[in-house]
Amino acid sequence: MNDAALLRYSRHILLPQIGIEGQEKLLGARALILGAGGLGSPAALYLASAGIGTLVLADGDTVDLTNLQRQILHRTAAIGQPKVVSGLATLGAINPECRVMPLQERLAGERLLAEVAAADVVLDCSDNFATRHEVNRACVQHGKPLVSGAAIRFDGQVAVFDARRADAPCYHCLFPEAEEVEEVRCAVMGVFAPLTGIIGAVQAAEALKLVIGCGESLAGRLLLLDGLAMEWRSIAVPRDPECAVCSIR
Repeated sequence: MNDAALLRYSRHILLPQIGIEGQEKLLGARALILGAGGLGSPAALYLASAGIGTLVLADGDTVDLTNLQRQILHRTAAIGQPKVVSGLATLGAINPECRVMPLQERLAGERLLAEVAAADVVLDCSDNFATRHEVNRACVQHGKPLVSGAAIRFDGQVAVFDARRADAPCYHCLFPEAEEVEEVRCAVMGVFAPLTGIIGAVQAAEALKLVIGCGESLAGRLLLLDGLAMEWRSIAVPRDPECAVCSIR
């Protein structure tokens, strides 16, 4: 790191759990964020500002007026632009040293597998179960840690699924793909604006900890937030030995 980088990241470096060695791990890391919306916005902002070396931002949507209530990565002037283009501009203004790779697409299939394989950590900030399950399978296949978040109405949740650990569950252990799960969207059910910021920031914190290798991650736990009461709950999530996805790893 040069003098400017030492100064930029000085508040991280002062932390004994991070220091220069931890900050250099962040600078050399590659994070993949799927979704540049309510959760992806704060997650991307904190990862970029914290010094992640390469940030791959994947989203196929464009900025809409209704997004601006909570998607803090975007500005009014960006309405109509691809979200990844808007995000590239915002992140570049915060930290030009972070290499942002915008992918204007919904990653799937071989493209998703390739990006997951290249990443050090994956953040699922999508809003549908099909994507979450496909991302989970890709992370299990390539042994990559996955930070999953969700937010609707006043309720949020965060979990880490670390395929590098033999005892850790995967997303399928918690939400089996064959089960009927109600698909809810912000466009129909609504969402409290700060809730997405809280959950997305927790996702960023977990991703940074995973890269640095400090503290205890949420692997094996589901963190639930009731935004109306502002109460957190932590639920243990065991690995399913019969899981159709991770039991074969």
